[in-house]
Amino acid sequence: MNFNTGFQLYQDGKFEEALACFDQLIAQNKGQAQLHLYRGRILTRLGKGELALEDFDTIIALEPYNTDYISDRGVVLHLLGRNEEALSELDRAANLDPRNPYRFSSRAFLKDRIGDFQGAIEDYEKAIELDPEDAVAFNNKGLVEEKLGYKDRAKKSFEKADDLVGYKPTESSTGLPPIGSQKDKPSPIQPIPSSNQKKMTSGHFFSTLSSLISNSSERKAFLDFIKGLFKGKSTKS
Repeated sequence: MNFNTGFQLYQDGKFEEALACFDQLIAQNKGQAQLHLYRGRILTRLGKGELALEDFDTIIALEPYNTDYISDRGVVLHLLGRNEEALSELDRAANLDPRNPYRFSSRAFLKDRIGDFQGAIEDYEKAIELDPEDAVAFNNKGLVEEKLGYKDRAKKSFEKADDLVGYKPTESSTGLPPIGSQKDKPSPIQPIPSSNQKKMTSGHFFSTLSSLISNSSERKAFLDFIKGLFKGKSTKS
């Protein structure tokens, strides 16, 4: 057993086999964050969130200032319904990486999910301040502004997003366009359910979360995890 074997099993959706592989690797190689990272992701996809959190706790202890690991842990906490702790992790990631607009867009997403719409708008505005050409942040800000009844503000946000990606809606268009390059296009942006909607669907969560990241390398590190996680949950249901 080696890392490549376990990783391929993980990629193929053979999570039980991948878990056995990473269990063995961790037993043989103490203190390697990457091994715990993938075991944590596998456990989460198997619906074993509490066990997964133990691996993420280990990772953070090994690399306490790695903001990608902190964000991953925040997502697991959110999936466990521990939103205050999840928000605290995304706060910490933003404080450690304050020049990265993604930190604020991801925190805005969580605030939107838990009903803090004004806080979400403020975070999207911060992301836009750091990256004025982030069409995704403009578009998602417009979605939140719509929820608050700010129709004029939402219209301006959508128009700015359209201008940045060169999209001109036709009279027959009823939905939002996919935002992103043809080469690396995120899923179409969907409205986020109200905070009192208790059941989270995998398709909605991933399509919305993936839409807030415009940098492909950041998306690969973080959102491949989310996509696979919900794919795993869907196959179990």
